Amino acid sequence: MQKIELKKMRSGRRKKHVRRTVKGTGDRPRLTVYKSLRNIIVQVIDDEKKVTLAAASSQSKDVVARLAGKTKVEAAALVGEEIARRALERGVKKVAFDRNRNLYHGRIKALADAARKTGLEF
Repeated sequence: MQKIELKKMRSGRRKKHVRRTVKGTGDRPRLTVYKSLRNIIVQVIDDEKKVTLAAASSQSKDVVARLAGKTKVEAAALVGEEIARRALERGVKKVAFDRNRNLYHGRIKALADAARKTGLEF
């Protein structure tokens, strides 16, 4: 099996496991993370109503202005603060953290820690 196929298979397995255990409800929506090589995108989703309640990314205008000279981990922390602020404005205090297929370290951990520090409960 080639290396790329093996990586895709493993990441798909992680994604299925996480999605099977994490569900978003009206009381506790799902905070989902998408990470690319350059950017990070976060959404708070109510799976019952199939509605996105809040979203933030490293490309949004509020965050881009503060990103000058920052590393990707610091950018993820800024996005975490921004999503927590936007979710709290919408009345969401508790979320279920969906790291998608990403391992919980580096940018994902920085984002989660910043969101917790700003006031979201996981």
